Amino acid sequence: MGLGSPAPPIKVDNWLRGQPLTSFQPGKVYIVEFWATWCAPCVAALSDLVQLQEKYRDSGVEVLGIAAGERAQTAEKARSKVDAWLTEKLPNLNYRIGLDYTREMDELWMDSSFSIGIPTSFVVDRDGHIAFIGSPTQLEEVLPKILTGSWRISDEAKAADAERIAKGERTMPIFAKLTPAMKAQDWAKALSVVEEAVAVLPDDVNFRVLHADLLLHKMHDLQAGLPVMRQLVRDAINKKSAMWMAGALRQLFDPAIDNSHLPQAQRFAMGNELSGHILAINPAQRGEAPKFVSYPAVAQYYYESGNKDRAIELIEVTLKSLDGPAPIPDNLKQQIMSEAVQTLANYKGQKACYGSVCATPQPGVSQSPKAQAPEERR
Repeated sequence: MGLGSPAPPIKVDNWLRGQPLTSFQPGKVYIVEFWATWCAPCVAALSDLVQLQEKYRDSGVEVLGIAAGERAQTAEKARSKVDAWLTEKLPNLNYRIGLDYTREMDELWMDSSFSIGIPTSFVVDRDGHIAFIGSPTQLEEVLPKILTGSWRISDEAKAADAERIAKGERTMPIFAKLTPAMKAQDWAKALSVVEEAVAVLPDDVNFRVLHADLLLHKMHDLQAGLPVMRQLVRDAINKKSAMWMAGALRQLFDPAIDNSHLPQAQRFAMGNELSGHILAINPAQRGEAPKFVSYPAVAQYYYESGNKDRAIELIEVTLKSLDGPAPIPDNLKQQIMSEAVQTLANYKGQKACYGSVCATPQPGVSQSPKAQAPEERR
């Protein structure tokens, strides 16, 4: 299924919000949003759709939220879970929500269109055909074009859909093999699948980071892992991407990961290079880019290098960034805040607070830096 295909049928177990809908009505445009309560980005996506529904209601647009792939032992438990989540997170909801516990609709829509990951938006146009499949962040730009009928026939839409399908066709078989291997902790099998993925998708940061993680931290294969890590660092810097650089830096300076087996001189050299580039493209004095993605790993690098004051300063900047203009889902915000305050307490060696969140130093966490960068020992 892709651009221009007839929309698959609506198949839900229960309608939890709004009146039941059994079929798409000609002349209306429908946004069908696939989501789940465990999906952090879905909170912002569903909230944005409240505004979109209000804005375009008079143009014949109707939003359907489909809770698919909910993790619960029974359909009743899934229904209760989704209902409670909606009551807490979206009390001002103004569109329908359906529960797809059996995954029948998920298979008809997501699987058949090679769509991977949620939230994913489908737009059904006035004649019942698929006009768009992609991220809900694109709807504000695409929806006006769909309403005028100009989007589906455009070269831009066709190219975007072809690229989406091509990526899906490549990645779906990979995930089908990777997920069971990771669950079984069969690292050799997982490595084989990830190497296949990196070969066809060298610009997918998640596969690249997982490649390094498997070799360095799961298999402790430094001979193969260090060159992979060094290449990841080079590519991340060349891309000037804070997300790529943070992913690489976390493999070297995540407190939750035991890095004691890595060659410390190489580890600190890569950490120094990545930290410098992250701070250059996302400086502390500018507030427009979210710091919580990359700053905790930079702070840990400074802490282990012996510069505790700089580490504390960066965690404080991380916390302030959570109150910036960029929307962050509440559950993700609380998780990041809790972790950052705990880190702050550990670094300071005393109780730390931010807003209503407080923490005391964790037992067994050294208040002196664990190691020093070789260049700083000289």
